[in-house]
Amino acid sequence: MHKRCPQQLVLKFEHCIRRHGSVRAQFTAAISQQPRPDPFKFLAPQLAELRTSLVSMLGSGHPAISEITKYYFMHPSKQVRPVIVLLLAQATNGLGGDWNKKLWESECVNAGGRAEELNRPLSRPDVLNDWNPSMPIDTASFDPSFALHPAKPHRPPKPPPTYANASSSPVLANTVLPTQMRLAQIVEMMHTASLLHDDVIDESALRRGAASAPASYGNKLSVLGGNFVLGRASAALSRLGDSEVTELIASVLSNLVEGEILQLREIKMDDDDKAAASGKQDDDLVEDVLEKSRMSIGGQTSRDAWNIYLQKTYLKTASLMAKGARSAVVLGGCKEGEVWKEIAYAYGRNLGIAFQLVDDVLDYESASSTLGKPGGADLQLGLATGPALYAWEEFPEIGDLIQRKFDRPGDVELARDYVLRSSGVQRTRALAQAYANKAKEVLQELPNSEAKAGLEVLTERVIGRKS
Repeated sequence: MHKRCPQQLVLKFEHCIRRHGSVRAQFTAAISQQPRPDPFKFLAPQLAELRTSLVSMLGSGHPAISEITKYYFMHPSKQVRPVIVLLLAQATNGLGGDWNKKLWESECVNAGGRAEELNRPLSRPDVLNDWNPSMPIDTASFDPSFALHPAKPHRPPKPPPTYANASSSPVLANTVLPTQMRLAQIVEMMHTASLLHDDVIDESALRRGAASAPASYGNKLSVLGGNFVLGRASAALSRLGDSEVTELIASVLSNLVEGEILQLREIKMDDDDKAAASGKQDDDLVEDVLEKSRMSIGGQTSRDAWNIYLQKTYLKTASLMAKGARSAVVLGGCKEGEVWKEIAYAYGRNLGIAFQLVDDVLDYESASSTLGKPGGADLQLGLATGPALYAWEEFPEIGDLIQRKFDRPGDVELARDYVLRSSGVQRTRALAQAYANKAKEVLQELPNSEAKAGLEVLTERVIGRKS
């Protein structure tokens, strides 16, 4: 029998380690390079259906209203908000304690099923007096006479489900319910209504690379168009039949208004900030993005300014994403006390803040043609966003400009120069990345699925976008 010497055995052992280590590395690399779903391509059929039926919901007996309410929907949009709703629906449907009940409701044959009922009015059409030529059966215009005939029940009585969840181990259903599809439309409608109003407030000439609604139709019609879209969204919301979802989405309207008012608030330095400005300061900014209200502010940057900025960012942008995400999971049967609702809200909240931070970075980095709206608009509006607040730490001189909202001749150009010479843009992007990372982190409790992978990819898309 041939015997190898110890040295030969050692060499063979090392060769095996190198060989298997190399194989393992190659296997790991191959796994990491597996294509992940593009969330927008993954949801392309649903998004196409969403847009088509959404436009039909906005029809009006008045041609001018129909035209302006559909104006922004006819231009390409990111559709990030409906994508969040639809991905979270697929990533959690089947996990909630009331999933079977929600599924049963969506499949019931009464009145043609849940999808058809979502378009049916809860009140008599002639009571609503909301004429939509695209939905002639379920809407009516004003009639000089009114008949006192008894109202028919909106839905035939339905027996309650007599079963609980079929399995003690929840399994993903990989589907989207009609109510969740309608929720995605409602969220997009509310976002578009806010754009119509924002463009009036901000006097914006561009939106998505084209003339804004106020530039094309005037301020009055833009405000009325936004109100009309909110009215249609509210009616659609009531027909979802879920009180918690109604509360969540209705509260977004309050948040949007509060955020707009907060944006008008003056930024003032308190006595502690002024005292700190006269001496040396540690530039040791606390990096824990989960405790923004406790963030240590160096230089002359006011703690109050950061608190206002981050609160406004949540109210104006992240609130709709967070509450839309949570509502999607509620409509999928998640009950109180189950973690899926909290995951959805935390994901939407963190992603929404990251989204707005990137927007604020792009206002300094992008030209108008790339951004789809005027570049440098924030400074023109007197707004000190993340890049300017970070620049304040490095250039105390910008403090006076921020406090007077860049309202003197040359203030905007001077402030922009300070920001671009500072690390403000880079630090704001890093902060956005931290929020995006946290959004991805909270998804880890969800079971693996294509929808979950799509949510992870979406966080990267938000950070990497150029418009």
